[in-house]
Amino acid sequence: QVQLVESGGGLVQPGGSLRLSCVASGRIFSIYAMGWYRQAPGKQRDLVASITSGGITDYADSVKGRFTISRDNAKNTVYLQMNSLKPEDTAVYYCNTETRINVEGAGMHYWGKGTLVTVSS
Repeated sequence: QVQLVESGGGLVQPGGSLRLSCVASGRIFSIYAMGWYRQAPGKQRDLVASITSGGITDYADSVKGRFTISRDNAKNTVYLQMNSLKPEDTAVYYCNTETRINVEGAGMHYWGKGTLVTVSS
């Protein structure tokens, strides 16, 4: 089993910045990809950004140019640097990882508990 622990959320004013961190631990053969999703009240959970072990990134259109995802593969850690934050960025941010779970190469997704980001003046 894999556990994900997010940190770095909090309250920030519009235009401010936060950096989220997520550390994966447990039975990990390797990590195929890690990413950040967010869910605001009454909304679906959507992809914010993802990154493969090889460094290929993907971003939601709403955060392009403002957010940057990065990772430290050796530490099984992914980061999300969030700049120029807007009130509409307010959400619970969830870390997700696609990990290789066995010798056969099967992959599974795991979720963290989430960290709340509130952008408000």
